[in-house]
Amino acid sequence: MTGDDQAPLSFLDLRIPPSFELRGVIIEPGRARVYDESEWRGAIVMVEQGRVELLCAGGDRLGFGRGDALWLHGLPVQVVYNPGTEPAVLVAISRRDTGPGAGG
Repeated sequence: MTGDDQAPLSFLDLRIPPSFELRGVIIEPGRARVYDESEWRGAIVMVEQGRVELLCAGGDRLGFGRGDALWLHGLPVQVVYNPGTEPAVLVAISRRDTGPGAGG
């Protein structure tokens, strides 16, 4: 949570332990990315720049902007859409896959 005098939280400023990985996803303005549940398994996702809308199976649209944290795994999302005029940048942090039997 941020106040008026604070910048939004950013994952890009964090020091990540070796057992975790950080990866970014850029969605260009007016473009959509098909939701792949496995891509977001076990990840906490931060909107670092821009806005995204989650277009859900039931027709709902959920909007999020810079500084919002999301959990995208296991949701009825079909598409992640950028309705804005600048690229939307999502950054995900998750545990590294340690091979067979790794949970997520």
